[in-house]
Amino acid sequence: MALTAFASILGAYLVGSLSFAVIVSKLMGMEDPRQYGSGNPGATNVLRSGKKLAAALTLLGDGLKGLLAVWIARRFGGPWGVDALMVSGVALAVVLGHMWPVLFKFQGGKGVATAIGVCFGLNAWLGLAVVATWLLVAWIWRYSSLAAMSALMLAPVYAHFLFAADDPAPGVILLMGVLVFYRHRGNLVKLLNHQEKKIGA
Repeated sequence: MALTAFASILGAYLVGSLSFAVIVSKLMGMEDPRQYGSGNPGATNVLRSGKKLAAALTLLGDGLKGLLAVWIARRFGGPWGVDALMVSGVALAVVLGHMWPVLFKFQGGKGVATAIGVCFGLNAWLGLAVVATWLLVAWIWRYSSLAAMSALMLAPVYAHFLFAADDPAPGVILLMGVLVFYRHRGNLVKLLNHQEKKIGA
């Protein structure tokens, strides 16, 4: 059991460490996204290059790795002893891998797309609620960072109504929200100082 848990969590972390912003940019002959803009290897920063396709592929890749890591653990982990607690560990590990990827010198992204992918993997309604929150906040205030923080901080509230009382998923979702908020601390300072760039600026 302990070996299965270790292998599952390590595998999820390594999958999370695949930084699609860097991978896609390299494959498309673009500059490393850690070297321009905000320096964040994520879809929003890749979009600053003007390459919409690269940004879309980055967003898709980062989201899918979160979704697939959790889905595989839930779908195929049962015979190997992967229970709800281990699935929650996988969910957290893939996000941590994205934020601090061992494959890219621990220079990772802010985890929004991967965390949303994890939410879809845990519960489709949860994923839809988080995406809807992101879209609503982004549409009203036009700040990507504010939309991300709002969506992931509200995710535990949605999870409270979607999971059983003894399910560990809401706790992990809360921790993911805290981590995403922490990774956006610089953006929060800019928001408070009215220095954050709006979507499309």
